[in-house]
Amino acid sequence: MGELLGRLVEDARGAGEAELEYLRLLAAEKIEEARTSLWLGAAATGLMIGASVALVMGLVLTLAPLVGPGFATLIVVGVSGGVAWVLGAIAWRHIKRLLGLTR
Repeated sequence: MGELLGRLVEDARGAGEAELEYLRLLAAEKIEEARTSLWLGAAATGLMIGASVALVMGLVLTLAPLVGPGFATLIVVGVSGGVAWVLGAIAWRHIKRLLGLTR
């Protein structure tokens, strides 16, 4: 009886170790997938920042003949800052709601 119980324990240990190895390999695969996604997201973010800068410069250059370069810059910075402030306020409200800081 003791020998059977010993074999049962060894078999259970072997199954547990195999399951643990499987989960380790699965986690490593998911981490690799996430790494690729993060690199792609970083590249997309960099391209969007460049596109945003080009858009702002294009707006300034478009408005400059109408109101002058100084006022064109102020208008574009003011509007862009206002939009950024509104988006940031909305994001902050969502963050506070997620963290349970609002009633």
